[in-house]
Amino acid sequence: MAHGKETPRQKMIGMMYLVLTALLALNVSKEAVEAFKRVDEGLVHTTENFMEKNESVYADFAAKSIANPKKSEPWVKKAKDVQNRSNELYNYLQSLKIEIVTKAEGEDSEAIVDGKLNTELIKKIDEMNIPSEVMVGANNDGKAYDLKALIDEYREFILSTIGEGHPNITKSVNNSLNTADIKELDGKKVNWENHNFQSLPLIAVITILSKIQNDVRNAEADALDFFFSQIGAEDIRVNKLVPQVMGQNYVMQGSKYNAKVFIAAMDTTAKPKIVVGNYKTVKNANGTTGYKMISKGEQLKIDNNGMGNFSAMASSLGEKAFKGLITVKAPDGSEVTYPFEQKYTVVAPNVVVSPTAMNVFYTGVQNPVDVSVPGVDGSKISVSISNGTIKKGKTKKFRGSYIVVPKVAGRNANVTVTAEVNGQKRTFKPVTFRVKPVPPPIAKIAGKKGGLIKLNVLKAQRGVAADLENFDFDIRWTVTSFRVSISDKGFIIDRDANSNTFTSEQKKLFSRLRPNDQLIVQDIKAKGPDGRIVRLDGAIVFKIQ
Repeated sequence: MAHGKETPRQKMIGMMYLVLTALLALNVSKEAVEAFKRVDEGLVHTTENFMEKNESVYADFAAKSIANPKKSEPWVKKAKDVQNRSNELYNYLQSLKIEIVTKAEGEDSEAIVDGKLNTELIKKIDEMNIPSEVMVGANNDGKAYDLKALIDEYREFILSTIGEGHPNITKSVNNSLNTADIKELDGKKVNWENHNFQSLPLIAVITILSKIQNDVRNAEADALDFFFSQIGAEDIRVNKLVPQVMGQNYVMQGSKYNAKVFIAAMDTTAKPKIVVGNYKTVKNANGTTGYKMISKGEQLKIDNNGMGNFSAMASSLGEKAFKGLITVKAPDGSEVTYPFEQKYTVVAPNVVVSPTAMNVFYTGVQNPVDVSVPGVDGSKISVSISNGTIKKGKTKKFRGSYIVVPKVAGRNANVTVTAEVNGQKRTFKPVTFRVKPVPPPIAKIAGKKGGLIKLNVLKAQRGVAADLENFDFDIRWTVTSFRVSISDKGFIIDRDANSNTFTSEQKKLFSRLRPNDQLIVQDIKAKGPDGRIVRLDGAIVFKIQ
């Protein structure tokens, strides 16, 4: 096929067409007009050759469609669309030629036989009015204007069907089907319709229409050649087969390990380009799906076997993923891009120390608990509990943990974890915790549980505090009542308080104290975070200094 490249015969015909057009402009003899017959015959013959070769390619398309319908189907469809559009424009041009000759010579013209035109038998080859009347019209409403619109639509259809990135074909189609206004020698512009069809002999107009028919078949050939080359264009040649095993990156005890075993093909002589990063899916101009990097990404170094090596620091636990694009050259020299995505799991080192004897929850407080399954993202884990409630921590203090609030002390609480492992949900054996009440606090004044105290220090205190010694939870107990007792002249004097602060009556007792006197604080009650009130053991006994 020609596919946009002109043969010496075509070049010669084109040169003759230009020369004869110039001669017509100079109003030369009828012999020059007769020469147009020879040019038209050459154009018609060349067009017929194009048509025969195009039909041969359509037959090749049909064979490809049978051999590999899935791969060839989109290109066969495009070829059919181009065939239909090309035939429509070609037949319209043919009808214009028939119409001009019929108007000039009548319905019984010897030059027209079965819809075909024999230029050798045209008698009125130098008729100049009728071609202008048909193509340009008295009011510039002739059929040349419709023809120009059809050529423009056909040209854009061919280019859009082929798509971007093929400059040689684009240039060939644009040049052959150009309908732009013409700049003449005097610098004035003449529109395409008048330049080609105004005041020209009949045979010249017929020749111009034949040339456009030739251009249509040439553009059709360019498109067919491109479509046919694309069938299997993305097939990558290989020179090495490598056995590969693709298995799970993480498997738990009791689960089933699955792996895919296959042969990977590669071409070690053509190194691919591999870029790791985010990409997006795009629609190519020819309707196919393509891929484009969103950011620059990380280009991998390719080894001698054509493989890229990717590495990343496993700095945090859980499921990780990376993706990107692999670009390789197809046999036709174009680039083909394939997306890839891979997931892996970062797990903690396999050393676990579990203080099972200390698995305790305390009632009335928020018990923080870390729940995780090695290798499983936290979003794929769900947790439940008996004898209490459990929920994700949302405060700064407990962010990333679960918060347990048990209900009944003395009854165990079972924590059950369900995780999605390799796409399947799995429930693990419950972990049992003992539930205990928060231990009672120790009553203190000035941070002391008793002993020696200076009178001025005692008078500076606001009241009695309840302190949990050596307890990991930040829990506050509040003293709700207590009694202060002193001995004065052999009599015991008591004063009660119904809060955690000294009353004015109790402070008056402090004024009666002298060195070596005793102060007793007893019957101390305190309220815990769970709302229960308990009597604290013992009393605070101070000796005044």
